[in-house]
Amino acid sequence: MTRGPDGDDPALVPVPTDGAEPAPYPFADADPADGDGPRPTTFSLEGRAVPGLYLVGWLASLVGAVLVGIAFVATVPGAGRWLFLVGLVFLGLGLFAATGSQAVERGRRPELAYRGPSPILAFLAVVVLTLLVLVLVLAPLSALGLDAQSPLATTLNLLITMALYVGVVRLLVVGTGALTWREMGVVRPDAEALRDLLLGMVIAVPVLVVTLALGLVLSRFLVPPPSPLPTAGDPLGIVANLVSAAILAPIGEELFFRGFATTAWARAVGPRSAIIRGAVFFAIAHVVTLFDASFETGAQRALFSFLALMPVAIALGWVFLRRRSLYAAIGLHGAFNGIQLLLLLAATAATTS
Repeated sequence: MTRGPDGDDPALVPVPTDGAEPAPYPFADADPADGDGPRPTTFSLEGRAVPGLYLVGWLASLVGAVLVGIAFVATVPGAGRWLFLVGLVFLGLGLFAATGSQAVERGRRPELAYRGPSPILAFLAVVVLTLLVLVLVLAPLSALGLDAQSPLATTLNLLITMALYVGVVRLLVVGTGALTWREMGVVRPDAEALRDLLLGMVIAVPVLVVTLALGLVLSRFLVPPPSPLPTAGDPLGIVANLVSAAILAPIGEELFFRGFATTAWARAVGPRSAIIRGAVFFAIAHVVTLFDASFETGAQRALFSFLALMPVAIALGWVFLRRRSLYAAIGLHGAFNGIQLLLLLAATAATTS
């Protein structure tokens, strides 16, 4: 094994045994034409490794999408809720099956540098499954008096999302052999992991300065989005927000967006493209929920958030690939969120005193 460009991990750089020159970068995909025969077309079952799973993925996703769409226009009292719930069940099942089918299909293609499911498809499965679990969990808790807009509910939301990120990656990425935990930067905590965590926290400071400066410039032209965290009026709420912002969100999101998605794309298209692609993916995932009664206001908030997130998103991808450690990315992400929250709390306390 030899070390690749930019000091890449030697374990990831293959050395040819036949005297041939190595590829320009070990993550680059081979020509699909080098595969063993024609691939099945998008809507064909012929030649697929798991045609039943593929069929379930398409049909269940289609049925689920239709039911969710009908739920939004249903006029019969109570029907919309049940249609929405049943639609989420079908849609979640369909997307999960489609992601699994894709993982199995790509796993049979040795010419691919990355032989696992699409991060985008896996993300859609996580989103739908999160919505489904939240409906099933928060609805009973709300009936018992839990405020769905409270910091505690937000913490529960992120805890569920983190668990689903871990579950989807375990089942559809690690379970299919596409990537190992170590390849995604997940290793047992040790002294080096602690150093990476602290390094990420240090890097968060200049990244936050750049982000705040960019936010000041953007605020002159665009409408800033509201805080993603609910207002905390008591110590318990403050602690819940800190746990959500500095612990739960960084762990779940870094495992998925850096450990899984960025590693997969680095193998497929190279590290630089993977950092950019992962940053755009990460930013878009954070703006799709920014709705407003006014389309113009919603669009401005989404654009503001997207642009403001790019510096930290690029930094997260860079430090992850540079250190090959998820701890560095988690440290950067957690400190970035935590410092912002503490600054906001200090500013609020100063204005109310």
